[in-house]
Amino acid sequence: MTPGTTEQPSDFASGLDASTFSAAIRLLPSDLQRDARQLYRVLRTIDDLVDERDPGAARRVEAIESWAAGEEADTPETRILIELAQRHPLPPAALIEFCRGMRDDLAGNAIETEGDLERYCQCVGGAVGVVLARIFGTSDPRAESKMASLGRAFQRTNILRDIDEDHARGRLYVARTTIDRFGLPAPGARAELLRDQIARADRLYEEGLDAIPLLPRGRRGMAVSATLYREILRQIERDGFGAMAGRVVVPAWRRHLLVAKHRLTVYGGAQ
Repeated sequence: MTPGTTEQPSDFASGLDASTFSAAIRLLPSDLQRDARQLYRVLRTIDDLVDERDPGAARRVEAIESWAAGEEADTPETRILIELAQRHPLPPAALIEFCRGMRDDLAGNAIETEGDLERYCQCVGGAVGVVLARIFGTSDPRAESKMASLGRAFQRTNILRDIDEDHARGRLYVARTTIDRFGLPAPGARAELLRDQIARADRLYEEGLDAIPLLPRGRRGMAVSATLYREILRQIERDGFGAMAGRVVVPAWRRHLLVAKHRLTVYGGAQ
C-alpha cells in the first residue's frame, strides 16, 4: 500500500489493547461495565469485519446506519444497540459518523493532509467518545465536544503505537503531506515526525481531559483510559522517538502504578 492511504487502524474502542481496556472498565460501576463491554463488542466486531475485508462488512455497516436513521435493521450489532438504547439516549449522528469512517476503510480513501487525518480520527474515535458521553449520562455539548477530542487523541496514539506493526503489513497511516515534510517514518529516522505527531495528540489530550469532570458517571474509568493511553506517547519519547523498530509498549509495572494512583483519586463522588 502506498504511504498515506487509509486501510486504517483500529478505532477508539477496538484499538484499546486488552490491558488498557480491562484496567479502565474494572473501575466503572457494574452497570456501566456491562454497557461499555456491549458497545465495545459492536465496534470491535464491525472494525474487524472491515479490516478483514469480510464480504458481509458493508452490509453490517449499512445496518447500523439504517438503524441510526430510524429504519428497521436486524444484525447482531443492531440488536445490541437496541438494547443499549433502552437505557441510554444513544446519538444517531455519532453512530452514522462512525460508519462513515468504516466506509472510508472499505473504500481505501487516501489521507492526504492532516485535516483528512483529523476528520478520519473524528469518525472512528471522536464519534465513539460522544457515544460514551451519553452512556456515562450526559448530553452536555461541552462534554461531548471534549470527549470527541479525547477520542481523536486515542486514535492518533493508536497510529503512533502501531506504526511499525502496521507498516510491516503494508499499511501506513500518516498523512501524505506529513511524510513529504519529514520523510517516511523509518526506525532511527523519524524523530522529527514523531515529535510533530505527539504534539498534535497531546493538544487533543489537553482538550479532552476537561471532559472528565463533566461526566455524571464513569469518571474514574475514563481518566484511567486517558492516562494509560497518553503514557504511550511518553514511552515513545523514552524509547528515543522510534529509534528502534517495534510496537510501543508501556511496562506493566508503570501501568499498574498509574492505575493505583487513580484508585486513590476522588472524582467528585461520581465514579
